[in-house]
Amino acid sequence: MRERVANWIQQPRFQSTIIGLILLNAAILGLETWPAAMDAAGGLLKAVDRAILAVFVVEIALRIYAHRAAFWRDPWSLFDFAVVAIALVPASGPFSVLRALRVLRVLRLLTMVPSMRRVVGALLAAIPGLGSIALVLAIIFYVFGVIGTNLFAETHPQWFGTLGRSLYTLFQVMTLESWSMGISRPVMEAHPYAWLFFITFILVATFTMLNLFIAIIVNAMQTFQEAEHQETVQALHETQEHIEGELHAEMRSLRAEMAELRALLGTRSGH
Repeated sequence: MRERVANWIQQPRFQSTIIGLILLNAAILGLETWPAAMDAAGGLLKAVDRAILAVFVVEIALRIYAHRAAFWRDPWSLFDFAVVAIALVPASGPFSVLRALRVLRVLRLLTMVPSMRRVVGALLAAIPGLGSIALVLAIIFYVFGVIGTNLFAETHPQWFGTLGRSLYTLFQVMTLESWSMGISRPVMEAHPYAWLFFITFILVATFTMLNLFIAIIVNAMQTFQEAEHQETVQALHETQEHIEGELHAEMRSLRAEMAELRALLGTRSGH
C-alpha cells in the first residue's frame, strides 16, 4: 500500500497539480491584499485558500505515510512541512504576525520544480565560499569606515560623523546609488582629493569583491550540475551493468538447457 501511495504522489500529473495549486494560492494571497477584491469576493477567496491549504495538508500526510522516516531526513520535505504547519497556526492574538507568513507557501515552488531546486542547492553549496568573501568585505568596510570617519567627520557629520554612519554611507557608495552627485562631489568641495578615497573603495568593494560573489555562485552551480550529471551517468551505468548481468545469466541458463538437451538427444540416439 505504501509503495502505491509513493508511486502515486510522484507521478508528473500529481506534481503538476500541486504546482498549479501553489500558483493559484499565491494569486489568492496577493488578491487578499487588495481591498477592492476583498470587498467583491473576500469570502470566496478565503474559502478557496482554506481548501488549498487542506489539499496541502493531505499531500504532506500522504508523503509522511509513504516515506515514513525518510521524510524527516529530507531537508526539502522538512521545509514543506514547516511552511504548511505555519499556515495551520491560528492567526490571532500573539500569533497574528504569522498571518503574513502564509505567503511562504509560494516558496514550495522551490522544492517542487527541479530546476529551481538545483539553483537553491547550488546557492547553499556556495555559502562557505561566500562566507569567506563576506568576511574580507567586512574588513574592507571597517578599514575604509575608520578612514572616512577620521577624514570627513568634521565637515560632513551627516555621512561620516560616526563609524556607523560611515559604514552605512560606504554601503550606499558600494551600491553606486547617488554616490557621485549625492556624496562624493559634496565631500570633494571640502576635500579636493576625496575622489581617491571613493574611487579606491569602489574598485575594491564593488568591482572586485561583488564580482567574486558572482564567481563563487557560478562555480558552485557548475559543480552542482556536474555532480548531478555524474550521478545520472553512474545510475545509467549501474542500470546497464544490471541488465547485462541479467542477460548473461539468461544466456548461461540457455546454454545449460541446450547442453542438457544435447545430452538427452545423444543418450536417446545411443539407444
